[in-house]
Amino acid sequence: MNAREGKLGDAVRAMLAGYTPKSGVPDELLAEGKHIRPVWSPFIDYLAQLDPAELQHKLSRGDRYLRDAGVHYRQYGEPDDVRDWPLSHIPVLIHQDEWKTLADGLIQRANLLEKIVADLYGDNTLIAEGHLPASVIAASPEWLRPLVGVKPRGGHFLSFIGFEIGRGPNGDWWVLGDRTQAPSGAGFALETRVATARIFSDYLSHSRIHRLAGFFRQFRDALHGLKREPNSRVAILTPGQHNETYFEHAYIARYLGFSLLEGEDLVVQSGRLMVRTVRGLIPAEVVWRRLDSAFADPLELNDNSYIGTPGLVSAVRDGSVTMVNALGTGVLEMRAMLAFIPQLCKQMMGEPLKLPNIATWWCGQQAERDYVRKNAARMMLGEALSTSLPFDSDDHSSLGGRLRGKTAAALSELIEQEGEAFVGQELVTLSTTPALVDGRLQPRPLVLRMFLARTESGWAVMPGGFARIGRSEDPAAIAMRRGGSVADVWVISDTPVEQDTMLAHPQGKFTRTAMETLPSRAADNLYWLGRYVERAECDMRFLRSYHLRLSESASAENPLLEGIEKHLEYNDIDPLQTIPDGFLNTLDSAIFSAGKIRDRFSIDGWMAINDLAKTARRFKSSVKPGDDAARAMGVLLRKVSGFSGLVHENMYRFVGWRFLSIGRALERAQFMTRVLQSFAAEDAPDGSLDLAIELGDSIMTHRRRYSVTTTRETVVDLLALDPMNPRAILFSANDIEEHVQHLPGASDGGHLSPLSRAVLDAQRAIAVHSADEITVDILSGWSQKLWSVSDLVTRTYLK
Repeated sequence: MNAREGKLGDAVRAMLAGYTPKSGVPDELLAEGKHIRPVWSPFIDYLAQLDPAELQHKLSRGDRYLRDAGVHYRQYGEPDDVRDWPLSHIPVLIHQDEWKTLADGLIQRANLLEKIVADLYGDNTLIAEGHLPASVIAASPEWLRPLVGVKPRGGHFLSFIGFEIGRGPNGDWWVLGDRTQAPSGAGFALETRVATARIFSDYLSHSRIHRLAGFFRQFRDALHGLKREPNSRVAILTPGQHNETYFEHAYIARYLGFSLLEGEDLVVQSGRLMVRTVRGLIPAEVVWRRLDSAFADPLELNDNSYIGTPGLVSAVRDGSVTMVNALGTGVLEMRAMLAFIPQLCKQMMGEPLKLPNIATWWCGQQAERDYVRKNAARMMLGEALSTSLPFDSDDHSSLGGRLRGKTAAALSELIEQEGEAFVGQELVTLSTTPALVDGRLQPRPLVLRMFLARTESGWAVMPGGFARIGRSEDPAAIAMRRGGSVADVWVISDTPVEQDTMLAHPQGKFTRTAMETLPSRAADNLYWLGRYVERAECDMRFLRSYHLRLSESASAENPLLEGIEKHLEYNDIDPLQTIPDGFLNTLDSAIFSAGKIRDRFSIDGWMAINDLAKTARRFKSSVKPGDDAARAMGVLLRKVSGFSGLVHENMYRFVGWRFLSIGRALERAQFMTRVLQSFAAEDAPDGSLDLAIELGDSIMTHRRRYSVTTTRETVVDLLALDPMNPRAILFSANDIEEHVQHLPGASDGGHLSPLSRAVLDAQRAIAVHSADEITVDILSGWSQKLWSVSDLVTRTYLK
């Protein structure tokens, strides 16, 4: 051994000092608790060579990426409890050969589950022949009788499945649960991979780690292959932004190029599922469902659902839409089903399970007992064991409330009542994996979620996954709501791996695809995002002007200050607050609208608007009235200008950008109309004209444009009638007219739409006047015409 190897060995030993897996518990890093497994050795050597400061710098890069990208999770049942993504920086390493074994077992299981659910909603022979108790299936809230006899249009009930797996006490993997309803985590696995790649970029650049992009490309292409109309789109159906995994829905939609829809975006007409868009109704052919089946249709399923689409079941029944996964497949997630899976595999597949599941592990020695009594016991035991594990909120259990927290003795007593003795000696023990705790590696419990997607060539297995790591040695601490974290999963090969990407393989001559038709809800949120951002900017300008004059005023009874206060109060802004709550509420509304369209919003834009709101809230507790508050508003104005620049320079000029721009222009025109009504009136207090120019951000322009002293006519001309001034009312009206021309239905056979006519009417009413003619009444008339335009935008496109 040379000196370098000796030094490295010392560093590795120092890193692993104190890393002591629990006796009898398998560990991913150490074999038999002593020797580093070969698959881990290169990575541990790499870590050992990093000094603490360098390692901390690398870790912070990954954390910063997740914060900047807005990756978060929402506490289930707590819509306002949004938390940063809890990244466990050390990945889980699994050799390709072991992964292949897992993949083979899960593909077998996926095919079995497809057969089971097809029978449950089809011939029903499993129940008729006594292989499954009717009472077990009927008791499940996910058993949907209206779907009995309905064959999926795409030919399969299951197209995307997740499996929860863990390593048992003997070191073998087994299945803890099947995720067939709307499995979450695949998008988070992608983001976790990106974050980990930021941390260990130098290591990954030369490592043989399988990439994830190919898996998603195959699934994307498979869903596109289910379309019958070539120009139709694939959609992801989400419960909305208050769902705990909404960020993932938006991220996957953006990554795969799918539309992100909510139940209100859809309507069933003549047996077809249609999307409400700004061009009218268009068919939705392929829908990747990310909400529970029972909430999908309040007409035939859960009548208390506010997130579904009435008549959706009828559209599925008529075969007009392919649902991924099919409605009703959540019945397979019952813990009770685990007890019957081994026997069903032999019955339906003609072979034993390649990967045992949790009930089989604990109850596999009872084969000679009475079948019905045995499976009743297995059902309860499997349910009890599963409730001791910290599954996420998308998991469902029917007996969890009754059995959660039971001790082994209490479980034994329960099962004795069913005529079966408890044969296990302890509850589930999970394997451990390394996690960084206070700068040192410590063993922590691991649960791994793997994903399978149906492709044109069969099931594809994601070469990676979604690993949840416990906060402590207690398995119950794996759940994120209990302090658990999430780690990347590296599948390591002995040979170079293909550098797969999301790019499709070229097929024939390139053609540019048609732009997606914008859903009305997305257009509505873009429109109001534009309005709220512009409204916030106008509030900033007023507050800055107010505090500048407040710092200069010798008396609190200043007519100009009183005029500004009235204007602020009209906008629900309390001038006594340096950072008013009404202003913060406007920023919150902007973020809410942006959050509803995360799939259409760039990361930079999201970061910019969130940074603006966070800065404003930070100022609330620190700035003082006067110069301090004025400077704070200057900072916020620069930040909102950064957001506006991103929108103007980077946002694709699709119809959604038009709605955002119309919203901004309407809000700006209304703002300037009110400013001139108040501060260019004949009886306005001294200093009002200078204030109006300041609010219109036109001080330098006024000085250059007009050689005379500031007069009412020069101010009105510059802020109302100048088509070259971006702050002028006429400029905004011209801007609105240009954007409306590009909206669907703006003209039909040469005939202008009511909206187009209203815009031209407002535009003409502004343009025909000269500065000396404009009175407060004329300005009031313009305001009414602009409100009419706003109402017509809403009635025409946004409802």
